Order: sequence, then C-alpha cells, then structure tokens
Amino acid sequence: MDVLIIEDEAAAAGRISKMLQQLDPTVRVLEVTDSIESTLGWLGKHPHPDLILSDIHLADGSSFEIFRQTIVEAPVIFTTAYDQYAIDAFKLNSIDYLLKPVKLQELAQSLEKYRKLNQKRVAPAVDYSMLLQALQPQAKPAFQKRLVIKFGQHLKTVEIADAAYFYTQERITQVCTFDGKRLPIDQNLDEVEEILDPAQFFRINRQFIINIKAIDAMYSYSKARVKIELQPAFPYETIVSTERAGAFKQWLIGK
Repeated sequence: MDVLIIEDEAAAAGRISKMLQQLDPTVRVLEVTDSIESTLGWLGKHPHPDLILSDIHLADGSSFEIFRQTIVEAPVIFTTAYDQYAIDAFKLNSIDYLLKPVKLQELAQSLEKYRKLNQKRVAPAVDYSMLLQALQPQAKPAFQKRLVIKFGQHLKTVEIADAAYFYTQERITQVCTFDGKRLPIDQNLDEVEEILDPAQFFRINRQFIINIKAIDAMYSYSKARVKIELQPAFPYETIVSTERAGAFKQWLIGK
C-alpha cells in the first residue's frame, strides 16, 4: 500500500510514518508534503497513492484546498485537533478521521476501514465545502491543559497556559513558567509539541518550544534566522533555525 502523508509538523509526520510501518510493514510512504503548494506539485508529477493521511490545518491554509483544486482519487484519512462536535461532520460526510495526537489503535481501525472500502472498490463521496462549513462555527481545539510533574514520590500539576517555554538541556527536558520556575518533565520535546496548541506555542529549533507570550524582543540574525529574547530570560542565545524561520514568521501573524 502506497501512502502520501500531508503534515506540516515533522514530528507528527514521523510518528505517523513509524506507526504505519508498525501496523503494516508493506506500507510505503511515498512522500511527506507540508503545504497545499507542495502537495499539489507532488500530485501533479506522480501517480496518486492508494491512501492519503492529511492534517487539516497547514502552514499555507486548509488542506481542503488541495481537493478543491485537483481531482484526488485516493481515499483520505484526516487528522484533526477538533472536538467531538466538529468531528461529527466527518462521519456525516463518510470520511474517516484521527484525533491528534494520533493513537496506534485508532490508526489501525482507520486502516481496516480503508481495506474494507478498497475490497468493495467504494470511494467515499465528499463535499469538502460542506465539511469546512460544518467545522468552522464550532471548532474547539482539544489540547492538553496541564502537565503532571514528579518530584520523587510527589506529583505536581502545572497549567500549560503558565508555561513560557520548554527546552532540552543536557538531555533533560524542562519547562520554564512565567513566574521563573524551571521544572524537569518526563516527556521529550517531540511529545510535548504534540500536546500544545500550535497557535500559542512554536518549536523554534530542536531544543526549544516557546509560548508567543514569552517573546520579549526579536532581532534579525545571520542566514535569515531570528534571535529571540525571552521573558523569563534564558541564559543562552535562543535562535529560530533557518528551516523554521519562514513558518515562525507566519505563526507570529496568526497564519
């Protein structure tokens, strides 16, 4: 089975790819595209895959635009961070969906649904305009609200809204809160990234995820990078990597 993954977060795409291989070693991930533009370009140059897994929100807009602008014969499984009410729209339109972060068992069920449809040679008829309209008025992000942190035998909760930034230092992941507390957490940054609201938090490089409210100042830096001063202050330079600089600027203006 040949699969195309449409996902603008590298960590999420990598996780989905690994789970696909775990569930079915014969799966071939043909490509991971991260935008409407790159996906349309790829589809225009290659035979269409057997199956597409697509996030709804990409850096340059809704992935529904892909299916409006070109004919896609492959079935699509959408991944979404929307709550149950919005997800009902997917059921009504005969589309399968996975709530992010994607779980192995749910992905297995979606693949089984695909196989049954494929055996019957049935392709769901989808009205993407109706689906988008159904999503917009009631879309509510379902992101984690708290972290549970262990201190020996003791447990403490930290509101994610109170997190100024997350970072990795000497292989330990820590959260810095707006009141200046620095606390070690069990998750790595890839795992942390998946539970955060991408409108509020952004991964500027491999070592750092920042809250937009923690930005105190920004400066142009070499090789199109951006230097950031954070509040609470971090003792070392915090730099938006060259690869993330473009997406970072889009994030700043709410795209």
